[in-house]
Amino acid sequence: MLSQFNDSIKKLYNKLSGWIDEIVLALPNLILATIVLAVSIFLAKYLKKLVTKALYKTTKNKTVIGVLSNMVVAAFMIISLFIVLNIMDLSDAVTALLGTAGVIGLAVGLALQDPLMNLFSGVLMSVKDYYQVGDLIETNGFFGKIKKITLRSTILELPDGQEAIIANKDVLNNPLKSFSHNGHRRIDLTCGVSYGDDLEKAKKVAIDAVKNCGLKFSNYKPIEFFFTDFGDSSINFVIRFWQDVTAQGDYLAGKSTAIIAIKKAFDENEISIPFPITTLDFGVSGGLGIDQIYPPQPFNKEAKSPNGQVSVNS
Repeated sequence: MLSQFNDSIKKLYNKLSGWIDEIVLALPNLILATIVLAVSIFLAKYLKKLVTKALYKTTKNKTVIGVLSNMVVAAFMIISLFIVLNIMDLSDAVTALLGTAGVIGLAVGLALQDPLMNLFSGVLMSVKDYYQVGDLIETNGFFGKIKKITLRSTILELPDGQEAIIANKDVLNNPLKSFSHNGHRRIDLTCGVSYGDDLEKAKKVAIDAVKNCGLKFSNYKPIEFFFTDFGDSSINFVIRFWQDVTAQGDYLAGKSTAIIAIKKAFDENEISIPFPITTLDFGVSGGLGIDQIYPPQPFNKEAKSPNGQVSVNS
């Protein structure tokens, strides 16, 4: 009995001695891993500040900046953790973690496919200079001003005061027309003059009226005038000019001012703007006219009927 107890004590001593030897041998790696981990935590704070400062140069969206800076810091800490595990000769644990992370990442990616797409689309839209809050755009069948860009959706303020919420991935994957990016817009006015008017005179009067109506024009292109087609009651034309405006209100105001100026100038120069007229022609080519089919009857105030009564015709 005593010998068995001594053997057990000896085995325990040998095992503890082995553990102590392993701890002593692993002590340099443990110290190095601790130093690496401490330095990584210390550097992560400065890395976040550095990334945040760099992102402020590309976008002012605080939500996007916070998400991206946290993602960078998280990636840095994950890499540091793998380095620490390798220093401590825990390569099997690193392999297991990578495998588990891959499976979890795949499952999360499939489950959150649409939210993640909206998230990354929102980040891209916030970083790009082409999308800015306050821009006037048309996308996905909606026309309005960008009120807010979140990590999930883009909020448009429509001209009638309502709001449209569009998923970021839909904005990014579909055509988008920006009315604010270039800083100027073209105004097109269509009108017509009578067939009896002098076309060269009408062209000069219209161009001079727009030039002198008090609008500030863009240097992008000069005023353009083109006769477009022969209409039912007029010869139609389009006059085009550019303004350094982006707001819809300024665009409509410029268009209204030009219309008033052209109408006033045409009136002063006796140039008519025809309106549609319908002419009824009852004659048939090669046949009889209406005056021949129904000849006018002479006016007879008094006419006797067969029974001798007098009737008045009108």
